[in-house]
Amino acid sequence: MKIISWNVNGLRAVWKKGFETFLQEQSPDILAVQETKMKQVQKDFSFGDYFEYWNEAEKAGYSGTLILTKEEPLQVLYGIGDGLYNDEGRVITLEYEDFYFVNAYVPNAKRDLSRIPYRMTFEDHMRAYLLELDESKPVIYTGDFNVAHQEIDLTYPKQNRGNAGFTDEERAKMTELLEAGFIDTYRMLYPTKIGYTWWSYMFDSRKNNVGWRIDYFVISERLRSQIKDSLILSEVEGSDHCPIVLDVSI
Repeated sequence: MKIISWNVNGLRAVWKKGFETFLQEQSPDILAVQETKMKQVQKDFSFGDYFEYWNEAEKAGYSGTLILTKEEPLQVLYGIGDGLYNDEGRVITLEYEDFYFVNAYVPNAKRDLSRIPYRMTFEDHMRAYLLELDESKPVIYTGDFNVAHQEIDLTYPKQNRGNAGFTDEERAKMTELLEAGFIDTYRMLYPTKIGYTWWSYMFDSRKNNVGWRIDYFVISERLRSQIKDSLILSEVEGSDHCPIVLDVSI
């Protein structure tokens, strides 16, 4: 099974930059999208034969998640638990026969770190939610997690220590999640490989490959032997993020 995740930073914008061609060429079984920044009723394009599931933010032009899937799921869940975080359209879960698939756009702490408390609460809710799902079926959790977990995951770790996305608090929450029984698939397969998924629009960051790895596929420990590959498609442009791919036998 081929699964792709991509923070498109505006679906309408990336559609004009070749998203349709990307979708046709890659033909993933599942595609998770973050930062749609639109509502489904605004869509004037087609994804072809994919089933599509949207979680839209109440605020126009903000946040939002989407999942495209070739196989219709058994169940679709929006938000966490009783619909937490649906006001910002942050989480969608699809239930299949053999696994749960969770797509999330994790809150950014903001430059002044004013959203750290909100972010910490989200992380605790998400971890508890994933563990609850994992009790019945293994989980594939993906999206823009807005954190570089280890120093290898960004170009300038010392200069960014304490900045949004590389605070001790955010990194510790990622560690908690992994220690709870989940695997960062890319880092498991490539423990010393440098690969980034986000680059600032400033200072020619992408051209100079000054980036951060903040987009992930995290899966239940018991799926470890079924991981075939975990890739970063850094050559694909159209957003300040690039797509990531999980090839898994499930």
